[in-house]
Amino acid sequence: MDDQTGRDLLAAGAAAYARGDVAEALHTFEQAAHRATGDLRTSAIINAASMSDELGDHTRAVTLYREALTLMPADAARMRPAALVNLSQALQHLGDLDGAQDALEQARNILATREDQGDLTVACLLSLTAVAMHRQQWAHAADIATESLQAAVRFAPGLAGHPLMNLAAVHFETGRFDLSDDFAGQALAAFETAGDVNAVAETQQNLGIMHVRSGRLDAAEPLLLASQTFFEHAGIGHRAGIGSKVLAFLAEGRGDTERAGALYRRSVDYFRDSGAVLDVADVETRLATVAFADGRSDEGEKLLASAFTTYTELGLGLHCAQVDFWHATLLEAVLTSADPPDTALRARATALAVPAAIAIDAVRFTLPNGRQREQWNREIADPAVQLAFRLAYSSGDARLVADLVEAQCAGTTVDVGRAGHGTAARLPLELPDLPAAGTSDSAGAFQLGAALAGVAADAGLPVPLPPRLAVTPDGRIVLGTAIATAEQRYRREVRDSRTVPAW
Repeated sequence: MDDQTGRDLLAAGAAAYARGDVAEALHTFEQAAHRATGDLRTSAIINAASMSDELGDHTRAVTLYREALTLMPADAARMRPAALVNLSQALQHLGDLDGAQDALEQARNILATREDQGDLTVACLLSLTAVAMHRQQWAHAADIATESLQAAVRFAPGLAGHPLMNLAAVHFETGRFDLSDDFAGQALAAFETAGDVNAVAETQQNLGIMHVRSGRLDAAEPLLLASQTFFEHAGIGHRAGIGSKVLAFLAEGRGDTERAGALYRRSVDYFRDSGAVLDVADVETRLATVAFADGRSDEGEKLLASAFTTYTELGLGLHCAQVDFWHATLLEAVLTSADPPDTALRARATALAVPAAIAIDAVRFTLPNGRQREQWNREIADPAVQLAFRLAYSSGDARLVADLVEAQCAGTTVDVGRAGHGTAARLPLELPDLPAAGTSDSAGAFQLGAALAGVAADAGLPVPLPPRLAVTPDGRIVLGTAIATAEQRYRREVRDSRTVPAW
């Protein structure tokens, strides 16, 4: 075998990737894997796996990463954690969050003893953030994202855009839109300055998605179209699937359900080809919405059931609650046009909405401070609770309405056992020194980003899940049946084990 040829092919593959030709990079790395031996061959396999993952062939990527891990020596202290981090990313695309977490913890344990691998530490923390975000563990995701930004500032300034974008996503999901916009803008500036065309396209897409979700559609579309052109030309299937999904959502909002349906189905094809089951489930909920809007409710029901099954199998209970909330919302829309009123359908919608609202509302008690809890309540939980109230009232269930009122009026207590520990005791970040003359211009982006992270990590008092409220001497629990349903259906606690009298 000709190792020099292998080295040349590795360099050519890297050059192809740098100019955005991911498919050519994959082909070149595969050639290198056939030509080289030893560590060079292992490196080529890892690079081929990375390109396969980016092109959407996540199953092949996992196979190649595991092949590389088998080939490398047990003491390959730099190559092994890098492969484990990359393996975790492919596993995340396939929905194997437990496997991804395990790979990352292995990598983190290795990196903890090596100060010379700061770039890998940053990558590991970025992937741990992604796992926490997939699981919608927003407080934990914010902690890890902030830690990854600190590591980037210290070890790898060129990677600072990635934790900045993660922080943008975390704060967007918890309703802190001002911080989210600032982080996203800084991330885009950092990537543009670094000349990272792939990351620029990804950030354009992510920022476009944020604009769509916050109602700024005119600002979103140019960003989405620019990134979509890049991803389709480069053959990056997973990202192209995301772009098709969001462009479909824009078409849906304009009432063009035919175009929306076609784009959603195109998106599903991209995701299925890459094995991205989480994304398929997400698009199925949107296709269900289009089906309901077109009067094809039976088709919509099947799509929602498929999405729910996927999330259940992956242990994503909050996703299941969100599917139920959306299902109940679609049924409510059907009820408004039903003549005469469909009593059975109304009861079914209520049975979906109430447990879902309880589970979604319970998330705010896991957030680290009052500001985030208030924003989660206002932006995310309150619509679910309002839907539950409307359906309970329209169904004429006076006890259910009274229980919902009782639950909403109950106060929140401070978790004394956690006060002063964990996230509540976080201090603002120490900002690094200003960059010296001649250093990368991208430094300014992460300077401000670090300052924003310090603002985002403001202290707060932790609170427990609310207790169960007993409203009669014989111990009847407010929303007792719905609480039991939520905890069984979504496999997550929504109430504290304590029971307090409310009579």
